[in-house]
Amino acid sequence: MGIPGLSGFVQERGAFFTELRVQDTKLVIDGSSLCYQLGFASSSDSRRGGDYGSFAAAVRAFFASLRACRVAPFVLLDGARGAADRKLRTLRARAAERLEAARGLGRGGGRERLLPLLSRAAFLQALAALGVPFAQCFAEADREIAGLANRWGCPVLSLDSDFYVFEVAGGYCPLSHFQWQGLRGAEGPRGCYVPARRFAAASFRAHFGALGARLLPLFAALHGNDHIALEGLEAFFREAGLPGKGGKHARLQGILRWLAQFAEPAEAVESVLQHVRKERREEIRELLGAAMEDYVPSDASIEEFFRNGRYECEDARKAGVPPWVADAFARGELAPLVIDVFLLRSTFLHVQVENMRRPSAHNAALPIRQVIYGLVLGAPAEAASPGEQSKELPVVCEFDRVHCTLKKTFVQAASLPADFCDGRFPLDRLMEVPTSRRLNLLLETLRVKMRFLESVPSHLQLPLAVTCYWLRHSEPKVKLHQLKALLLMIVSGELDRITNDPDPKVPCAEEDRIAYNMFLEWQKKQWQSKEFDLDAAHGFCQWQCCLQMGLCLNQLLGTPLPEPDLSSRLYSGTLVHRLHQELKSAPSVENLFRSSPEMTQLYQAMLNTVES
Repeated sequence: MGIPGLSGFVQERGAFFTELRVQDTKLVIDGSSLCYQLGFASSSDSRRGGDYGSFAAAVRAFFASLRACRVAPFVLLDGARGAADRKLRTLRARAAERLEAARGLGRGGGRERLLPLLSRAAFLQALAALGVPFAQCFAEADREIAGLANRWGCPVLSLDSDFYVFEVAGGYCPLSHFQWQGLRGAEGPRGCYVPARRFAAASFRAHFGALGARLLPLFAALHGNDHIALEGLEAFFREAGLPGKGGKHARLQGILRWLAQFAEPAEAVESVLQHVRKERREEIRELLGAAMEDYVPSDASIEEFFRNGRYECEDARKAGVPPWVADAFARGELAPLVIDVFLLRSTFLHVQVENMRRPSAHNAALPIRQVIYGLVLGAPAEAASPGEQSKELPVVCEFDRVHCTLKKTFVQAASLPADFCDGRFPLDRLMEVPTSRRLNLLLETLRVKMRFLESVPSHLQLPLAVTCYWLRHSEPKVKLHQLKALLLMIVSGELDRITNDPDPKVPCAEEDRIAYNMFLEWQKKQWQSKEFDLDAAHGFCQWQCCLQMGLCLNQLLGTPLPEPDLSSRLYSGTLVHRLHQELKSAPSVENLFRSSPEMTQLYQAMLNTVES
């Protein structure tokens, strides 16, 4: 969620924090906050689409610091939007802000920050590779985070201002004060620790008089958060002497001081309602009650998930989400898009730094999304003959940019092949469909045959299939040096993998080590021209959109193709843009890996496949 202005107010007053040495403890981590924090701190080139290898390295370094201090991390991430869709207004506002940031970066602005498109998927893969326990909550994770931390009596690590309101027994540590890169106390029996600061809730409340902890959720409701913005309270603010605008944090402080006169939230709510028109009092009472409930730590069995892998979620059960979908979603094996489409028939498509004068980069992946929608919503089978009438297809609302404005577009789901699930509602029994049929649906959607993919390692088959799809659906059409730059980038990632993380059974060949060192030397050379090619960026954005939806469809079908490792430099925006520029002026760059027969063969095999 998030309470406007509260983090700034608290951070400006050091008296609201105490020093904390984080060691020898469990730690419940807000995964969404950590993903953003590490994404922005990893020097990832968001203008050129991100460098997922450097991002994954930052994730590994963070958890290595925790391991050195004997800290046991448990990561909880926000999931879907929830059946009530209470954050829709906030999500639309944030999508518009992201669009403005992308425009600024496209024009050459340097201050905007934009999390690359596949950062969340790369983050989850990095957590899984490290063996860090994590769960993707069904909706927003705040209540589950607070509830789990309270059961274990350990701190919460986040950047969400809502944790200044939650009662957390072990305390709330803001990520901005968590110095994981500056471990201290390496000597002595207790070993090293992470220097951190913990929010002193009692000092904060005492600043406003006799303010009880139970009144803070009502403060959040009155001040407004991501879920609620109460209209109809203007008379209350005016008659209670609370500033509407004015100085910095004026209303925030005014509400807290006003609340300090009450012993219980119910008494304060009645006082608020005295200033509300009679016909709206019950409505406002319900809204305030629902908003306060958001700050009650959850008693859901998320702890059981970490013990046995089952996530018993009442909201998922009430919504009719198939158990296998709920379990896979909790494990991070399905994207939030799947649940949003199932519950709301709606999804947000995140903008990148693309050419705003052209159609959205997400348009290239539309046919893949339509198949996803058909699977999730149970689209009827294709008509057996041209004259046969098919049932009406489900429709999904997509929030995406149209030029420089956020718009919603209604998209029809695709009909499924006639033999797929025999025309029945597919989601409940999707995993009962033979793997070969699920693989066929994936390959038919990407319009590629398996025999063309067999010349490359299995973990590169999905990226290669997506690249074939991208060539057909990109607009404007992909130029040859764009394609070669992308394939050389993929080869560099594979070379990095076999050199730095080799298979113990297959030692790295000397030719590969030589090629890798030559590649590193080439990277050290001065980049002749760092001019930003917006049209090339648009094409590479389209490829990332296609890969994102290819990953989503592959997951939904139970991964009939192995999932590619985003953290092994599968995509590096800085590198692919440099290769693209240098190929235009120096075609010899295509021979960058010539000293490695294996990498040369891989590059040629991929090029032949996509050109065939």
